This record gives sequence, C-alpha cells and structure tokens, in this order.
Amino acid sequence: MSKAVSSPLYAAIDLGSNSFHMLIVRHIDGSVQTMAKIKRKVRLAAGLDDNNALSQEAMQRGWDCLSLFAERLQDIPASNIRIVGTATLRTATNVELFLTQANQILGHPIQVISGEEEAATIYKGVAHTSGGLGRRLVVDIGGASTELIIGEGFDAKALTSLKMGCVTWLERHFKDRQLNAANFNQAIDAAKQTLAPILEQYSQLGWDVCVGASGTVQALQEIMLAQGMDEVITHTKLKRLQKQAMLADHLEELDIEGLTLERALVFPSGLSILIAIFELLEIESMTLAGGALREGLVYEMVEELRQDDIRTRTINSVQVRYQIDVDYAKQVAQLAQSLLKQCGGEDWIAEPQAEMLLTTAAQLHEIGLAIDLKKGGEHSAYLLQNLDLPGYTRAQKHFLGEIARRYREQLSSLPEQYALSGNSAKRVLRLLRLAVLLSHRRNEALQPKFTLQAQGDQLTLRLSAKWLAANPLTTAELDIEANRQSDIGWPLIIDPS
Repeated sequence: MSKAVSSPLYAAIDLGSNSFHMLIVRHIDGSVQTMAKIKRKVRLAAGLDDNNALSQEAMQRGWDCLSLFAERLQDIPASNIRIVGTATLRTATNVELFLTQANQILGHPIQVISGEEEAATIYKGVAHTSGGLGRRLVVDIGGASTELIIGEGFDAKALTSLKMGCVTWLERHFKDRQLNAANFNQAIDAAKQTLAPILEQYSQLGWDVCVGASGTVQALQEIMLAQGMDEVITHTKLKRLQKQAMLADHLEELDIEGLTLERALVFPSGLSILIAIFELLEIESMTLAGGALREGLVYEMVEELRQDDIRTRTINSVQVRYQIDVDYAKQVAQLAQSLLKQCGGEDWIAEPQAEMLLTTAAQLHEIGLAIDLKKGGEHSAYLLQNLDLPGYTRAQKHFLGEIARRYREQLSSLPEQYALSGNSAKRVLRLLRLAVLLSHRRNEALQPKFTLQAQGDQLTLRLSAKWLAANPLTTAELDIEANRQSDIGWPLIIDPS
C-alpha cells in the first residue's frame, strides 16, 4: 500500500506594530488550506520613545513572542518561510539590535519591507482572496501605518503607505484616554491632513469597489453583525459607532456590543482614521477583504497560484476535496443560467451578484452528500457557511449555505440574510430548485426542452405534454414543486404544451 504524500506547509510571519502574526497553510487541491493562525499582542509601536528608539521592554515582548513562533517553524522548509517587519521596524533607530536577537531566535532571516512593498503585498493578499470585478480600492489600517492601494485584477495601479495607524493615533490623539468629541475631531482632522497629498491621484484613478483589510475593519464587521446590521460598512454606520464609543467617558470604560476587549484599546483611533478616509475619498461603502499581508506573502511563495480567477479556483478546489460530480454541477449551473435568462436576466433579478451566487450554489449544492444523503442539505449548509472560501464574503457564504440547505425536497422561506435583497434571494432559490429537478437524470442529453416565463413572482414552466407523459416521475415531482412554491406565496404553474 503506497503512503500518501504530505502536502507542503508554508509559513508567513508579520511583525506588525501592534501584533505579531503567524499564518501556516498547506497547498492542496489547487488552493491553500489554513492550518494555524497564531497572534500575540506585542505593542511594539507603543515602545518607541521620542527619539524613535525601541524600549528594552518592547523588544523583550517581541523576542518572547518569536520564541513561541520558532517552535512551529522547525518542520517547515526554509524556502517555504517568509518573515517581514513593517512600520515600527522601519522607524526604529535601534532596529538592528532587535533584529540580531530575533534572527537568532527564529533561525530564519527577517526582512524589513518598505511601505510600498508592504502595500503591494497587501494588495496581492486581497486579490487572491477577495472576489469582485473592476477596479478596487484597498484600505489597510495597521498599528503605525495605513496602506491605500488601487488595483485591478492582480495589478496595482497606485501604492501608498502613510505614517498613521491605530497605535500611533491612540498615543497622539487619545493619550488622555478621553472619548470626547474634541479627541475624535482632532484624530479625524489629523488623518485627513495625512491623506491630503494622495487625494487628487486616487480620485482621478477612481474605483468600482472598496475593501478593508485590517483588524479595524474586521472589528467593525463583527460589531455590525452582532448588532443586527449587514456586513457593508458605510459612513452612516461609522458615525453611529463613534456615537456609541462616546457614551463612555474613558477608553477603559468602552463597551460596544460585538467589540472584543482585545481590540477595544485601539478601536477609537482606528475608527477615526477610517472615518477620515471615508469622508475625504467620498467612499460609499466598504466590505471586509478575505486576506491581506500574510496571505500575500503565502501566495507569492506558491507559484502555481499566482495568477488565477479566485472564485473559479475556490470552486474547483472544493469540488475536488469533497468529490462533487463536476460534470453534473456544470449541467445544473448551465441550466440555472438558462432559466434566469428566460426569466429576463437582470430585469428579473437586478442585483449583479445574483447570477454569480446562483452559479456557485449550482456548482456546490451537492457538497453535503460527501457526508450523508439523508441530511445532505443540512450538511451542505454547514460546510458552505464554515469553509474558507476565498472570493466570497461572510454574508455570501451564509447565503450559499441557506440556498444549498433548500435545494431539494422540503421548501421553506429564507431567513434574513445580507448578500442579496429578500426578493432576489427568493428568486435565486426558485431557479436552483427547478434546475436540480429538471436535471435529475444527470445527463444533459436527457434534459427536457422547456420555456420559463416570469410575470412578477409568477413563474410558468412550459414542457411538452408528450415528454411529461413519458417521464411520470419528473412530472409528479414538478407538480409537487409547483404546490410547494405556490403554498408559500411563490406561484409556479406547470403548463403542458
């Protein structure tokens, strides 16, 4: 019996200004699988004195953390390890003292990268893990620097690293730990002044979508979801959270639903920077990116993954890992697209993400069968909502799970979700169920010819009376489906012609 070959491990370490992070992944089935994420709050930037020298205490915190990381690096090939230092190590006047000891502890070289290289690597991490077409603006608020990038596909058009971050702004504008309007206004105005030199270039380049790739944006999304909001960050929501923060007199008293204690100290300063970015660049909305610096480091090391469509790669990887019938998945996806086109396409489902989510659901709806047939829908929902799916947001993963939960047999209304409007979500589910039903013989040549007409929410499916008579099982299932959809207020008529 042959022994399975172990998949290679890769490690990326980011010595940040607030925290040190280590990401360990393995390359498998054309994608990367996260094996470990280790984070320690080192507060390196807080250890800089007036002359930009790191204190002995701050350096010791860093060395202690790296001693923990070193153990996990022992079994990973040196060529698969990348370790970088960012803003604080760029600034520290005694950086060589810190690096000499750090290199000895890790046994691998640490590269202190420039602000522009940091921005470029962040963009690669975003491009490899976040979907969406067109030009994107990426914002990453770190402990001592903020990176802003405009790019398209895998190519960055503008890279900027600014000397402001949630730790430095905390020490500069919230030093008295007061959460009052004066401190917030001062922090926001100072951020705008820092941003001013790039305003013209970035406004002229423009962007179609905006994504945030930082702990601040991650914290914001967790707060918004905990408070029943959707995952899209807007200026209105940022100002609402500023008001919530100002209900506390002191930083130590900050208590916002969904905000972790670990993040609370630097949250107001990070929020101030993000408000300034929204106001100065007139950003309408922002979502959370799937990855950033560490992911960029990993994808740079795995050569086969450098240039590829993110969502296609994710779907292919999941199909291989869970032994999904790829030919049938393709058949259902094409059938679902045909049904949507006959209904009027974007005239019937206006949201541009809907067709992509319908196609993805069709390609992955049988994932749960890898576990069990009887509860296949439940297993599909759990897997899609909990797997790492680069290219899809948290809300989109939740939606895909709820659609897959209902792809056959029992039908119920969808719960509240934030990927699509309720009406569009309902219509996507209806089309997926029809596509699965019409393709149940799993052979494209045996698919019936049909037409589907939509008048508002009423669907009329026309099939040959002769074909229906020759396929009594499908006919019976179509009649049951018509009753199920109609019973919950989604009229479906089966019309023999």
